[in-house]
Amino acid sequence: MRAGAFKVWMEETEAERKGSALGISRQRPLCQTAQRVFFFPEQAKKYFIFWREPHMSSTLSSTKKITYSAMFAAIAIVVMFFEFPLPFCPPFLKVDLSGAVSLLAAFMFGPVSAVLITMVKDIVHAFSSSTGCVGELGDFFMTSAFCVTASLLYRRHHTKKGAILGMACGTLAMTIVGCFTNKYMLIPFFANVMPIEAILSACSSVNPLIGSVDTYILFGAVPFNLVKGTILSLITLLLYKRLSSFIRENTIGKRVDKVSKAS
Repeated sequence: MRAGAFKVWMEETEAERKGSALGISRQRPLCQTAQRVFFFPEQAKKYFIFWREPHMSSTLSSTKKITYSAMFAAIAIVVMFFEFPLPFCPPFLKVDLSGAVSLLAAFMFGPVSAVLITMVKDIVHAFSSSTGCVGELGDFFMTSAFCVTASLLYRRHHTKKGAILGMACGTLAMTIVGCFTNKYMLIPFFANVMPIEAILSACSSVNPLIGSVDTYILFGAVPFNLVKGTILSLITLLLYKRLSSFIRENTIGKRVDKVSKAS
């Protein structure tokens, strides 16, 4: 390490110390220090095995997390009003994209924020529920299982492959939970409103493989949740990087500028 590079490193360390005194916490990726210390950034990366950005939840203050979580909850409430059925699934199973909002929040702010966002949007929609709040309760369980599983795996493997693995496992978790919520919550509710034979007849008109409750679960609920999880995962893949970069630039970047001016 040359003297000039060492001086730059000392100045950055002093700026971080002053930032801590002001109550501002910033976790700088190792690659940034490496690129300032060594003359060849590509060579510097070889010395840092864990070369990656820190998780956003570790760089945002609790106030910022609450603010952004509230914004995400409001967006999820609006998005949940727009839903559409799948051509091969029972007509009362509809896809809404609010789960993608919860999953984005899970990746950026952690699983607790995602569960709270999901709870808020389902409570709001419960006031206008056509399923006696059973559909909203089932959605809460399924979306929470999806987001918590995906975010925990992504936090453990903070890479693009880790995100894909997390969303795949989250889709499976949502599908498994969906089997139980459909069999023990949704179907019993509709059975109190109309005969179970009429429900199965309506399902078989769309999907001839459905003839009983068990075949409804196997050929109706399972493929529906697998397709739904895939759609939500693709939307998250398209939006996550851009949205997280925008939040970083408009929160962490501004705080660093304040520290630089103060120093």
